[in-house]
Amino acid sequence: MNKNTEQRITLKKKMKNREKMFAGWVSYAHPSITETFALAGFDFIAIDMEHSTITTEQAQRIIAASQAQGVPCLPRPVSHSNDWIKPLLESGADGMLIQMVNNKEELQNIIQNIYYPPIGNRSYGVNRAHDYGFSLNEYFSEWNESTSFIIQIESIEAVNNIDDLLEFDEVDGVMIGPMDLSGSLGIPGQTNHPSVIEASKKVIKACEKYQKSCGTQVSDTTEKAIEDLFDLGYTFAILGSDLFVLWRWAEKMKNIMEKLKQ
Repeated sequence: MNKNTEQRITLKKKMKNREKMFAGWVSYAHPSITETFALAGFDFIAIDMEHSTITTEQAQRIIAASQAQGVPCLPRPVSHSNDWIKPLLESGADGMLIQMVNNKEELQNIIQNIYYPPIGNRSYGVNRAHDYGFSLNEYFSEWNESTSFIIQIESIEAVNNIDDLLEFDEVDGVMIGPMDLSGSLGIPGQTNHPSVIEASKKVIKACEKYQKSCGTQVSDTTEKAIEDLFDLGYTFAILGSDLFVLWRWAEKMKNIMEKLKQ
């Protein structure tokens, strides 16, 4: 068994056991950022391709940088299309984080693209995922049982359909997206609104019922904010992102400069 398969299996077990986990999030393409994050010891690193300009070619380098440090990497493609999912899987992604999954029909189509037969209909080919052929048979035989698949719950439709979505064994975890959820509820940007909190709690409880890992992103990564998240019932926390790190730093520097210029 190669090291990437071992890393995938370890992550999948953590999700299945609902262990407390931490993840990093990258929105910038340079692999040095991913290497730096991976050295912190995250359980996995996610790539935001939905709200960034990261290409599939750049994503492959990010995946490689993360895996080189022993950290599994899960891209979030820009859409549900197999035009995005397939090349990311062939590039060696350890699983997928799929945005805006709203109903059973959408989920079934995504599963078809991620998993090999008999579960799905992912096509068989040779690329980086298979060590360019050196671990071909091992990858084919172990992929379905080792990959991690996280769906994002980001709409009131998805919240209302949460039981239908979590009944699928292929779903390992859920990431709640409070920003889009607030927009779906007609209160865009109000992520701490009681309606958003109530909807999030419904999803958290459903994840506990179906034994699924459940997480969200923390933009302001203070220890208290992270503790509060786990107290709500989440099992993993995505700790900010490279974009948030730079934004917070730049905002702090801006305030300092303005103060000292007075």
